[in-house]
Amino acid sequence: MMITIVRKSAIVSGLVIACLFASAQTKHERYVQKLDGTNLQFSMEAIPGGEFVMGSDRGGKEDEKPAHKVKLSPFWMGTYEVTWDLYEPFVYKDLEVSQTVEGSVDGKVDAVTRPTKPYLDMTFGMGKEGHPALAMTHYNAIQFCKWLYVRTGIFYRLPTEAEWEYACRAGSQTDYYFGDDAAALPEYAWFTSNSDAQTAPVGKKKPNAWGLFDMLGNVAEWTYDQYNADFYKQFSGKVSENPVAIPTALYAHSVRGGSFESPAEDLRSAARGASDPIWKQLDPQIPKSNWWFPEAPFVGLRLVRPAVQPSQEDIMTYYDKAPIKDF
Repeated sequence: MMITIVRKSAIVSGLVIACLFASAQTKHERYVQKLDGTNLQFSMEAIPGGEFVMGSDRGGKEDEKPAHKVKLSPFWMGTYEVTWDLYEPFVYKDLEVSQTVEGSVDGKVDAVTRPTKPYLDMTFGMGKEGHPALAMTHYNAIQFCKWLYVRTGIFYRLPTEAEWEYACRAGSQTDYYFGDDAAALPEYAWFTSNSDAQTAPVGKKKPNAWGLFDMLGNVAEWTYDQYNADFYKQFSGKVSENPVAIPTALYAHSVRGGSFESPAEDLRSAARGASDPIWKQLDPQIPKSNWWFPEAPFVGLRLVRPAVQPSQEDIMTYYDKAPIKDF
């Protein structure tokens, strides 16, 4: 499969207004991001910087140990999981054009490599409007973030594992962000006991203390990190600052939050998950798709934006990693 790499100069050119907006967002507060020329928008909650205890030593699984202190810089996180309403215009250019006032897509936006068209209904019949986008690969999720960057001039990315858990906990240190009693989960999450084996429109359950909905259940959420069951051991007795396991291999990447298929124990704030080649085992293509997991209708994503935008070089380094072929 041919992958188009967009030249940095093409990205930089024509983004002056959007970049001015990015630098002007000096107040760390909630905001709504609009995509100019369309009706598309999404909201971002301000997550304060701070320190917390990541992981769990009390009855948690081995990959959650040891519980350790982590210090994080401030960032914004999406109020909701990314829905098909926002994701599908990235997948289908014709749909994006139809939602653009000018009736065309800027050449810089169009230069971003889009996913190959899925050969299955990637909603799996569970619903589209207001429902979380799902079954995209880690690479696909990052390229969606790049598409948003070209459209807005703002660096959106996947959360690190540490950022995800910190935002989920929202100041709590209990099993769930609302306490230790799993009996309260139906008020906050769609999971195996109440989901009817399908996703639900986002935002229908109670949010956590920082205004984030569906952090638990509905769809599991990609993080940027490589999954390493022993990753926490190096931080025992230390304070880790903005930790991240830089991904270098195709499998496994960390996913968080559990899904509509998950039992209550997998929705705990400290619970970790990992991508698996089984998610593509029915893919008939050789090599297998860089873009879709036909057997993972339970994984989606949520956006993060750091409080300080990185350099252009660092941004493109994040976005422009070539996919690893999956045989």
